[in-house]
Amino acid sequence: MERVLVSGISGAGKTTLGRRLQDLLALPHHELDALHHGPNWTRRAEFEADVEAFSAGPRWVTEDQYHSLLGDRLWRRADTVVWLDLPRRTVMGRVVRRSAARALTGRELWNGNRESFGQWLEADHPIRWAWSRYERKREKTLERIGRNPGPAVVRLDSPGEVRRWLASLPRAGRFVPGGEER
Repeated sequence: MERVLVSGISGAGKTTLGRRLQDLLALPHHELDALHHGPNWTRRAEFEADVEAFSAGPRWVTEDQYHSLLGDRLWRRADTVVWLDLPRRTVMGRVVRRSAARALTGRELWNGNRESFGQWLEADHPIRWAWSRYERKREKTLERIGRNPGPAVVRLDSPGEVRRWLASLPRAGRFVPGGEER
């Protein structure tokens, strides 16, 4: 696993798993939300160029999202797709807890952006997105698997299965920006 794409609906744990894989496999992790969101939740003009630059490289881990802008580019370049196909109740519990914690703490997410309780009513808020797009995301992921036979697909359908899979991976050291391993 050198180029890993982590797929799943909002709240499934894509970024968390990406960070774990960064540490376990010494892969550079590129968080797509951080690359996409500029100040005031605007799209950064450099987003596609940034994704093109890192995904052309030999080693990375990132999240499977922003298909309207990226198409299947990351699927074509990945050697492994880890699909977090978790139950809706698990995803919804996670996304609500995450959004509540972000809104309560006012923690900065990316480029000065913060989540607030008032945003929960917006149609594209992660809680609403995860609920309304859950089945569609599963269908789209199955379609992408069919269209992109290159990457190996690891489908994980419970938090326990994710933990067992992570425990089975060989440790490659810890990634440190700049490419050194510890």
